[in-house]
Amino acid sequence: MRPILATISHSALRNNLAVVKKHAPVSKVMAVVKANGYGHGLLNVAQGLNEADGFAVLNIGEAIDLRETGFEQTILLLEGVFSKTELAIAASFSIDIVIHSAPQIEMLESVQLSQPVNVHLKMNTGMNRLGFVPKEYLTALNRLQACKNVANIILMTHFATADEDIGINAPLALFEAATIGLDNAKSLANSATILRHPEAHADWVRPGIMLYGASPVTGTPAEKFGLQPVMSLTSQIISVQTIHTGESVGYGHRFTASKTTRIGVVACGYADGYPRHAPNGTKIAVNGTLTQTIGRVSMDMLFVDLTDIPEANIGAPVELWGNLVPVDNVAEACGTVGYELLCAVAPRVPFDVVDSGENNGQG
Repeated sequence: MRPILATISHSALRNNLAVVKKHAPVSKVMAVVKANGYGHGLLNVAQGLNEADGFAVLNIGEAIDLRETGFEQTILLLEGVFSKTELAIAASFSIDIVIHSAPQIEMLESVQLSQPVNVHLKMNTGMNRLGFVPKEYLTALNRLQACKNVANIILMTHFATADEDIGINAPLALFEAATIGLDNAKSLANSATILRHPEAHADWVRPGIMLYGASPVTGTPAEKFGLQPVMSLTSQIISVQTIHTGESVGYGHRFTASKTTRIGVVACGYADGYPRHAPNGTKIAVNGTLTQTIGRVSMDMLFVDLTDIPEANIGAPVELWGNLVPVDNVAEACGTVGYELLCAVAPRVPFDVVDSGENNGQG
């Protein structure tokens, strides 16, 4: 087997969940585990976050997987359902649904369900993605309250600028004005809101990226919030070359040596999920020492500078991201965010789960 491996730490997940609870001690926690647990494996993550009050996913298959594995917490479909068949399945598995559009309400009003469903009614407070605008929100709420297929109704929004200097004052004011006098439970806070805006913690918080040990706030390292990386993407050196002044490496000869340079080849490429556009100088660790990538990332391999790590030879351990190299640092070098890199880890990369007493294989 190729030496590449993604290691998932349950202890880091528990630590990060504890950070959420420290910041929002009176709120219930809806752990966002969509996109296959942000690339970490849905069940790998859910098992590590078993103390959460609920799980939020995107599709009905993920929700059923959680139920059939034995999770009894609240499970929420973040985009709701897309057909009457899905709605009937959600009801039969006691799965909550987001309602963000009039057709979804019409669907609820027109079907026979095995039992009523809990709904999370979404307001559009400026994201302009999903949800009812404030002036239409109470009408939607009244229809849901009159619908025999609806049990509890939670009021919900999502902030577009919780991680920005502009903050959430304006959208929060819109939400509060539209819901004044209503005693329904409320769900407002994503990761950045949890860490920066305690006034919006409300009854439920919905942490996402912070659970995985990456920072939701640009410019503030995750470690400043006490978060720990959950995934370590590692591999090994599989070849060592020495090139001289004027010689180049890789496709397009994107790196040309200005001095004698010792080069390591790592068994990891863009087919594994490492970004092809990672520039020369992207941080990477070999034998526990920070160094940098050079040359263009190819499908199955990439190059690292071993000039200052003379002891590193074939078989030397490499960390692409993890404890020594924060995924946010790699993402910043590549002009993207940690979310994308974590979610992009390819299915061909084997997974190992630690601190759990079991190995879940591919997850």
